[in-house]
Amino acid sequence: MKRTLKLLTLAAMIAVFAVPAFSQSKECNDENKAAWYQKFLDNRKGEPPQQKVAYDAAKTYLTSCPEDPNDQIAAYLKKWVTAYEAATSDASSKNQLEEAFNKKSWAEAVRSGKQVVGADGEYVRGDILITLAAYNASTSGDASLLPDSIQYANKAIDMIQAGKAFAPFTSKEQALAWENFIIGTAMLKNNPGDAIPFFLKAARIESDLKKNPVLYVNLASAYNDGPRAKLTDEYRAKGFTVETDESKLMIANINQILDRQIDALARAVALASDATVKKGLMAELTEAYKDRNKTETGLPELVASVLNKPLPDMPTPLTSLPPAATPTPTTGSQPVSSGNSTSPTANKPGANGAATGNKQGTTTTSTTTKPAVAKPSPTPRPRSRANHSRRG
Repeated sequence: MKRTLKLLTLAAMIAVFAVPAFSQSKECNDENKAAWYQKFLDNRKGEPPQQKVAYDAAKTYLTSCPEDPNDQIAAYLKKWVTAYEAATSDASSKNQLEEAFNKKSWAEAVRSGKQVVGADGEYVRGDILITLAAYNASTSGDASLLPDSIQYANKAIDMIQAGKAFAPFTSKEQALAWENFIIGTAMLKNNPGDAIPFFLKAARIESDLKKNPVLYVNLASAYNDGPRAKLTDEYRAKGFTVETDESKLMIANINQILDRQIDALARAVALASDATVKKGLMAELTEAYKDRNKTETGLPELVASVLNKPLPDMPTPLTSLPPAATPTPTTGSQPVSSGNSTSPTANKPGANGAATGNKQGTTTTSTTTKPAVAKPSPTPRPRSRANHSRRG
């Protein structure tokens, strides 16, 4: 037993005395400092593995020697180590973002993207990938990421317009169109009226998105759930029992919006390639068109010609009644005068005029739901790359 204790004591003593021997190789002397610095110089400009060797040598120099304000080499190594750690951390975060996006882990891509652009505010690719991840998640049923994407899409637009890179998109126009579309889509649920200008911008930029029916379905929904619903609620609140100049003016403003909604639906129908989707959209368009014109006359011609016409602007609210005109079927691109009403009941809630409808903005006595119910499937989405060299 005594022998065992003695051996253990000796072992402990050996361990204690071994520590100085182990530390001897890191003693801060001129010889070691020169060796560490030389190893740093030999590797600092190499490939990543060599730079890691340089980093380790620099760290050894700095941690083995006490701080000396007169040691210019130590001061230089400290700056280099700080820059290296920042660069490697940044590269790691960017790699995590790319990996998450490539795996279609949209929530993780948004989280990683926020870290990346927080550290590197000029990394526009990060802002773009955040918005694409949020949009792609929404097409899979998770719209929770969309609201946060608005600020990143706006930032991406500003930087791209200032000349920054537009990857992973193939062109500046493609990037700007999709970023505006994503902002509009993010606003569609809670602020449909505010979404309209972004959809209009997206549709007027020459890109493949211009031929995507989903853009026009969303635009029609924005008109329906935004200004049309608001104006219809305001009309109902008035409680008109007889036709007046005020009621006719309100009808005229509602009809302006309805014309834009019809135009957007007609474009969606014209662009839809799937037969089932086209049929559903056509049913929505037909109902809206009949609500506006009391007939289907002219509807096939509208669909056939609508893509050859410029996309109408958001209408300016009317402050006075337009001149009375002979009723003609709308083309979907020009407001029609409301001065053609023939009786007071045609312009009050509950009748078949354009000012009637449900609280969601469908201004008819029918059970029409908002146009977006006939959304093309699968939802077209922007092509994107998981890295700088290829599309994902």
